[in-house]
Amino acid sequence: MALTIWHNPRCTKSRETLALLQARGLTPAVRLYLDDAPTRAELADALAKLGRPAADLVRWKEADVPAGLTRTAPEAAILDALAAHPRLIERPLVLTDRAARIGRPPEAVLEIL
Repeated sequence: MALTIWHNPRCTKSRETLALLQARGLTPAVRLYLDDAPTRAELADALAKLGRPAADLVRWKEADVPAGLTRTAPEAAILDALAAHPRLIERPLVLTDRAARIGRPPEAVLEIL
């Protein structure tokens, strides 16, 4: 099973989620998404795997949220904002070939293993 974590090493929940996976003997591919930002297509794929609206992947309290962008904005507008400002992406995000989960709490990612 392919396993990837979109990781921010400065984030406690991201570090905890990575440690949880490693404690279970898993070695996910670690993508430092702030340095290697996902494309719009990758974000759309991640959302399809999450089965949730784009608004659920946004860190709404970040200063980088574009003026006028709201939870009720069209999916395309939210995807564009996430692609342009990867800092807005909720972290950590763990993906497999078929599913994805946000690691808040870290144990939530165990559902897809």
